[in-house]
Amino acid sequence: MIESRQLRQALGQFATGVTIVTTRDGEGRPVGVTASSFNAVSLEPPLVLWSIGRNAFSYPAFAEAGHFAVHVLDAGQRGLSDRFAQASTDKFAGLELGSGLGGVPLLPGCLASFECSTAHRYEGGDHLILVGRVLRMDVARSAGQPLLFHRGRYAQLVCPETA
Repeated sequence: MIESRQLRQALGQFATGVTIVTTRDGEGRPVGVTASSFNAVSLEPPLVLWSIGRNAFSYPAFAEAGHFAVHVLDAGQRGLSDRFAQASTDKFAGLELGSGLGGVPLLPGCLASFECSTAHRYEGGDHLILVGRVLRMDVARSAGQPLLFHRGRYAQLVCPETA
């Protein structure tokens, strides 16, 4: 029998990038959540996936969303990651937002963003797996460092040529 705590500890050995995924709820309010479960699925057609816990505050909005945007965070956006990791309805206060396809909120200053239509939803135990078809994307013009997560905390990328 695999215990949840041990599985989480083992999975924590895999370093991931940190993203914020945004959408709008059924009443048009902006919704967002920090996620490290983002991954590429296919180049042709362009598909990405991420997952959200069924107990997440924003789960209902994403379970019904026709569009969402995934924002790849820069190392300097740790505060933004922390903000969107909280169960709150006021995550967007004071932010200057863009408007993406399907009206999804777009966050400025990210390394990359992917505007997606929801292509598939899959049951994934205590999570819902969302596959999005990338309809539009944006990549930062300046090379930044990604915000990483490893062993339950933020981590920093160290490149051999700069170490």
